[in-house]
Amino acid sequence: MIVLPHDLDLPDRDTVLGQAIPFDRARWIPVLPDATWWPAELDSSPLAGKWPRVDRRTVFGIARKADTAEGRRHLLVGALVWGTGTKARSVDRRAQIFLHTPTADIDARLDAALAALREREATEAYRAFNNNQHIPYLGAAFFTKVLYFAGGESPALPHRPVILDSVVSRALKDLETVHADWPKNGWTTEQYRQYLAGVHDCAQKRGVQPEQVEAALFFHGKQLP
Repeated sequence: MIVLPHDLDLPDRDTVLGQAIPFDRARWIPVLPDATWWPAELDSSPLAGKWPRVDRRTVFGIARKADTAEGRRHLLVGALVWGTGTKARSVDRRAQIFLHTPTADIDARLDAALAALREREATEAYRAFNNNQHIPYLGAAFFTKVLYFAGGESPALPHRPVILDSVVSRALKDLETVHADWPKNGWTTEQYRQYLAGVHDCAQKRGVQPEQVEAALFFHGKQLP
């Protein structure tokens, strides 16, 4: 298990749920298989300057409808939009998911991985997405976002899924909670299990939600050179 510092500066949950990312709808619609993949909830996102901004609360709302194929598509797109920002190059990278895998395969793999989350637990869902249910060009940094929003509100899971991306990974290394050879991306299922256990242990000791610990790591990582 990864042991996180006891004095890690944790944001409150409202701050975490309100973490909002700008997006450009006009860049996303052409790269999706068709317009029905776009979640209508995103069109209610408030403007902040030039761009609308989607927060975690909104994507959780999208995730509540993930019991249908269309709902799972919307969850995937909502998680991608929240994690990507407005740069055309970043959106184009996410578009590779839809260019290289038939929609029927995306549907089947999403269904299987999220079933693993519901019926077993987060580590097994990670294993599914990372192995036999892998969707090309959907790496762990983004499929853990899908898992987070799919299962992050469920009190029934022993370890609720949390996001692991390169920014969080950088923070783990800076805080010296992992070995120097801990990867920037492409983590094994065992590494995700260790991370998940460490986040949940820290959250339990501090009396907070796991996502507050994940967000603290993300904010720490963003401050690093």
